[in-house]
Amino acid sequence: MDIKLIFEISREGRKGHVLPKLDIKQKSINELISTTYLRNSSADLPQVPENEIMRHYVNLSVLNHNVDKSFYPLGSCTMKYNPKINEQLSALSGFTQLHPGQPEETSQGALQLMYELQQSLLEITGFSAITLQPSAGAQGELVGLLLVKKYHESKNRKRTIILVPDSAHGTNPASARLAGFTIRTIPSGLDGTVDLIKLKESLTEDVAGIMLTNPSTLGIFEHQIAEIREMMDSIDALMYMDGANMNALFGIVRPGDMGFDVIHLNLHKSFSTPHGGGGPGSGPVAVNNKLKSFLPVPIVTKTGDNYSLDYSLNETIGKVSGYFGNFALMVRAYVYIRMIGKDGFRKIAEHSIVNANYIKSGLKDTYELGFDSNTMHEFVLSAEKQKMRGAKALDIAKRLLDFGIHPPTVYFPLIVKEAMMIEPTETESKEMLDRFIEVMKEIDTDIDKNLQKILDAPHTTPVGRLDEVGAARNLDINYFLKKS
Repeated sequence: MDIKLIFEISREGRKGHVLPKLDIKQKSINELISTTYLRNSSADLPQVPENEIMRHYVNLSVLNHNVDKSFYPLGSCTMKYNPKINEQLSALSGFTQLHPGQPEETSQGALQLMYELQQSLLEITGFSAITLQPSAGAQGELVGLLLVKKYHESKNRKRTIILVPDSAHGTNPASARLAGFTIRTIPSGLDGTVDLIKLKESLTEDVAGIMLTNPSTLGIFEHQIAEIREMMDSIDALMYMDGANMNALFGIVRPGDMGFDVIHLNLHKSFSTPHGGGGPGSGPVAVNNKLKSFLPVPIVTKTGDNYSLDYSLNETIGKVSGYFGNFALMVRAYVYIRMIGKDGFRKIAEHSIVNANYIKSGLKDTYELGFDSNTMHEFVLSAEKQKMRGAKALDIAKRLLDFGIHPPTVYFPLIVKEAMMIEPTETESKEMLDRFIEVMKEIDTDIDKNLQKILDAPHTTPVGRLDEVGAARNLDINYFLKKS
C-alpha cells in the first residue's frame, strides 16, 4: 500500500483553513510571549488542504481492524457491535461538560444515572452492593481480591493462598499476586471443568478463596458451583467470579444466586461500550453482604428524590480510582441496559450461545476440539492436525486477515495445544458465521494446496508478518530500524 506520512503530502503554501480578518490592533509575538518560550526556527508544520487531510486520516483509520469494519471473533473479549446511540447520548453536553468536582446539587442527573446503573447491575448479577470505580476488568479483579483480603483481616487471620483454575483468565493469577497472595493452580478435569478431587486436596487453612472464570475460557459452564461452595465454606474461604464472560449468563443465571461472594463485570465487553487498544474500560465490582462494608468509597446513594455520594463505610479499602470511575462508559452501559430491557438480556445470552455452537458445529470435523463438552458463548479449537501438515494456529490466524476477518485468540488457554478461542457474540448474522466457517475450511484446504501462501500471510494488510521473537527479545525499536 502506498501510505505516506502527512509531511510527505505537504506542499508549501497549501492550507486547510482561512483565518478571519484581524479586527483588533496587531501586536508582535514578542509583545505577547517571552522570548524564553519562542522557537528559534519554524515549527515545520505540514501544509495540506482540508480535503487531503480528511482523506489521509480516514484512510489511516480503516487500516486497523475494528468491530465496525468486520467480524471480530476474539475469544474471551466479547467484541460485540457497539450501538451508536450509546455514543450519541454519552456525547450530550450535559455529560461531557460536567466536572466531577462539582457540588452534588448541580450533578443530580449524573448521580441518578450512576445510582440506577448500580441498581441494574445488582439486579442482573444478584448481589447486594456494588462499586463503579474500577477502570478496567483487571483493576476490578484487584479490587475484588483486596475485599477478600480485608474480609479475612477483619477476622484477625492471615490467608495467603488464592486458588486459580488452569482455565481462568490470564489476569487472575496476576491480580492475585498484585494483591499479595500466592497462587495455587487447580487443574481441569477431562470435561474441562474444575477437578474437584484436586481442588479438595488443595484446601488448607491458609486459602483465602478461589477465582473462577464462569463460563471458563474454554467456554464451558462450571456446573459444580454448589460443591465448590461447600468446600470453601468448610474453611470460610470466599468465592470470586471473573465476570468477563457474563454475556453468556444474562437472564439465565445470576452469580449471586449461585453462591459467589464477589464478581467484577466488564462494561467494555458485556455491556457494549468500546474497548481495545489499552482502554477505555470499566470494571464494576459487586458483592454480597459479607463484603459490603469493605467496598471503595464513595457509593452513590438515594434518599427521597436526592442522590448523594456516601463516604461513610468505615471499613472501606479506600478509593481505587480518580474521582468515581470512567463516567462516559457508565453512560454508554446505562443506555444499553435501558435499550435492551429485562427480557432482551436473556436473548443476548441465548443468541451468543447459539452463534458459538453454530460455528463449533461447522468446524469440529475440520479442526480438533479442545474439549468436547457442551459450550456456551465461546469454544476452543485446536490446530494440532493443521500443524502436523505445516500450518500452526498462528499461521491460520495471520491468513484470516487476508479475508478481512480478525483472528481469534490463539495459544490461550494454555491447556489446549495450538489453541484458537472463538467468540462470535450475539451481534453477528448467520451469513457472517457461514462466511467464517467457509474461510476457516478454505485455509485448511490450502495447507495441502498452497502452504507457502499461508506461511507468508498476511498479504493484504499494511504491515506483513512481524518478527515476534525479535520484538520480545529486543525492546529497542532501533533494532528493527537497523534491520529494515
